[in-house]
Amino acid sequence: MDGFIYTDIFETKGIEYLIIISFLVILILFWIILNKKTEVTNRIQIAMGALTASILRIPHGLFYSKNHTWAHLEKSGNAKVGLDDFLLQIVGDVKVNHLKFPGEKLRKNEILAEIYQNDKRLRIYSPISGEVVSTNTLIRENPELLHDDPYGKGWIYAIKPSNWKEDIYSYYLAEEATHWITKDLDRFKDFLAISIGKYSTEPSMIALQEGGELRRNILSELDHEIWNEFQESFLD
Repeated sequence: MDGFIYTDIFETKGIEYLIIISFLVILILFWIILNKKTEVTNRIQIAMGALTASILRIPHGLFYSKNHTWAHLEKSGNAKVGLDDFLLQIVGDVKVNHLKFPGEKLRKNEILAEIYQNDKRLRIYSPISGEVVSTNTLIRENPELLHDDPYGKGWIYAIKPSNWKEDIYSYYLAEEATHWITKDLDRFKDFLAISIGKYSTEPSMIALQEGGELRRNILSELDHEIWNEFQESFLD
């Protein structure tokens, strides 16, 4: 065939292209395997009852206060507030006692509610100032929503903020929140080591699993004194 020139790609750049494509395929496969391994590890830790930073839910777009509450400003102009997953994973199954009601005004860091388990209680402080719009009645009837959906159906108050920008100025957001909660989890390990040694009458009590991981819901197994110290060290 006149004018036709056959070119063998393997005599030009073809081999280089194939090498690059092969490398990319291997890289993608490695990334998939690595992510699946992380996901499986997290599922194993959850099943074993281990509390690690990797299993804590810390969604972006919310503002987290140092007393382990969160606030989210909605399109309506009202802010939903609730408890973060760090606190809920530590205390276990609790119920909420609302101390403020629609129409009441409150200031940032004013006592907003209590969470309780039998006769053990923790005070919860408001992350923002404003007027209470509504309380979440769903969590009275279904307290498991606090754990199952803490940033959705498990909210505790809707508040019309009066000083939003100033109130949330020092709060944690996105990656900062993840870093802060990871550090607080390490601090909680140290807190337990000291508090259990101080108050426990059972030397065999173990708060950590093999490998040094915390047990989830560990506060539910501990006495009033440790709840009181946890209040002072992490929530007040």
